[in-house]
Amino acid sequence: MAREKVLHARAMGAEVIITRSDVGKGHPDYYQDLAEAITRRTPGAFFINQFANPANPLAHERTTGPEILRQMEGAVDAVVVGVGSGGGLTGIGRFMRQASPHTEMILADPEGSVLAPYVQTGRMPAAGSWAVEGIGEDFVPPNADLTLVSAAYTIPDAGSFANARELLRTEGILAGSSSGTLLAAALRYCSAQTEPKRVVSLVCDSGAKYLSKVFNPTFLAQEGWTHPHRHGAVRDVVVSRYAEGTAITVRPNDNLRTVFARMRSSDVSQLPVVDESGHVLGLIDESDVLAALLTERDDANKAFARPVKEVMATRLETISADAPIADLVPLFRKDYVAIVMDGDQFLGVATRLDLINYFRITP
Repeated sequence: MAREKVLHARAMGAEVIITRSDVGKGHPDYYQDLAEAITRRTPGAFFINQFANPANPLAHERTTGPEILRQMEGAVDAVVVGVGSGGGLTGIGRFMRQASPHTEMILADPEGSVLAPYVQTGRMPAAGSWAVEGIGEDFVPPNADLTLVSAAYTIPDAGSFANARELLRTEGILAGSSSGTLLAAALRYCSAQTEPKRVVSLVCDSGAKYLSKVFNPTFLAQEGWTHPHRHGAVRDVVVSRYAEGTAITVRPNDNLRTVFARMRSSDVSQLPVVDESGHVLGLIDESDVLAALLTERDDANKAFARPVKEVMATRLETISADAPIADLVPLFRKDYVAIVMDGDQFLGVATRLDLINYFRITP
């Protein structure tokens, strides 16, 4: 889950409980089962249960469906929706079945969800995992009337995220990942038509809650979506690349306060020191900053004012971007950070976590 959503809920005074993603419905740690358990043991608590509460689809049947038909002046050929709880699909679909029977309900579903495959085959597949938030399920919610669906499209995460970014670039609409899924499915539906159709979809949430994922180039690279080609070499492991402006670095004349601020904001423990020409001069890590502070115990401000060039390590372990990935292991065993060079150009750094991520996304 995007951290912005967690922080937003906490800012509003909610207690946020992070649940397991490797268990299914019926397990006590599954998010719905845990919510029910918390409700039972909490005096005065009420479990809204949007997945089965009939008020959910009823609200869409009475308000969302009529609003769509009114704004479209009574002519809607298709409505593209996703299913989280199923309320939108069912409520809009029920209304359209009565008020506009020719209107098709089109399901947009993340790859890994069971819903589109179930609509397409009538069989329940094993659930996978997906990065899109808010839609897609590992079961069919009681509120989701899938008999209303005319066609279902399975959308890979990369396509959903790419469409959300394209929506911002071309239309100036900052939307989240589920909106990207709906847009991708709507485009596929429209491409399959032989005559013009009036098609409606929804912008489900603001993209401001997904800046750390949908609009974060480092996250996209970690998922293997922006550097999809595999060379079997060290360059495949480097996520944040200097030439692309995503590598976090400092200049030799920056002070340690700047170093600390960048480490904290980027959640990294070491930074390459790069000059204006792009040459790597050194590396500074948390232990270097701490050592400087310990030498100035009586005046932390003085320590933080020291320039990077006085503190950084200049003995660097570099490795070619074209070296075999296995060559990283000896460096990591020595607790080194790999400075990766593409010829005489600095490509970026490779860490243990980057290597673990490489194995996660590589088939």
